[in-house]
This record gives sequence, structure tokens and C-alpha cells, in this order.
Amino acid sequence: MIEYRDAERADATALTEMAQRSFVETFAHLYGQADLEGFIADAFGPSGLPSHVGAPGYAIRLALEDGAIAGFAKLGKNSLPAPAAVELKQLYVLGAWQGRGVAAALMEWALATARAQGARTMVLGVFAGNVRAQRFYARYGFAEIGRNPFRVGQQIDDDRIWSVKL
Repeated sequence: MIEYRDAERADATALTEMAQRSFVETFAHLYGQADLEGFIADAFGPSGLPSHVGAPGYAIRLALEDGAIAGFAKLGKNSLPAPAAVELKQLYVLGAWQGRGVAAALMEWALATARAQGARTMVLGVFAGNVRAQRFYARYGFAEIGRNPFRVGQQIDDDRIWSVKL
């Protein structure tokens, strides 16, 4: 049975390992080894994801099965070039748990949390080639509103900015 709870500082190492694994599962085929390793070091290194667990301005929700992290969602202050009160920074679900309602439960939490914080709009960035994610976000009313270059090592990806009114 999958359970959900807020991330705690003690979860930082396991969360980082899960996030790295999920990113590699989903995107490794798109990048050279050096670009991938550099991105992972920045995004999931000490000043990246683990530093956000329990930090002011961030909210992280975990999905766990038998104590193992199957997915997570992270909200934070908007850093995209789009007007919004809150950004869905990450929503990752490992492949073995995709299609089992984990992403939906995490998205429902993200929307409810943003509304409770008084946000009127939520934005997120999604890789232009990630059609599965785009279909998922569209089910929640998100629509594309712009583009944002996203650097992975030396490679610049075409990320799209999506937004929804809350």
C-alpha cells in the first residue's frame, strides 16, 4: 500500500537517490555522460534537492511503499519567466509505480497545498519531448504559455512553461 507524507530532513539522502534514479530512467538517453553527470551533481548535490528538504519556501511530499520512496512532488517559489505565486518544481515517479495513481495523488496534494498557501496560479516546466507528462498536466487544466531554455550540462533543452489558474 502506498502512503503519503511530508518529507523530513532524515529523508534527504533517500529522496536524492530516488530523484537521480528517476531522472536517469526518464532522460538519460537524451544526454552525453558528462552532461548527465554534471546536471545530476548540480540538481541533486548538496546545494540542490537535499538542501530543499525542510527549508523555508519549499514543500515536498513523498509517496512511499514499504518505506521506499516511489515518487515525490516539490513546490517552491516561482523561478520561471512567467507570473505565478507558486511553481511545481518537480513531480517524479519511478517507472515501477507509474500508472498506479501516485502522480495523481501527488498532483492533488500540490494543487491543494498551493491553494492553501493563497496561490492563484501554478506554473511548471516540462521538456517539449515529454508528451506523457504533458498529457498528465493537461488533465489538471494546465496549458502551455511559453518556452524556457533548460540546461543539462552543455546541452540546452526546449522546455515549455505550463500554467493553471487555481
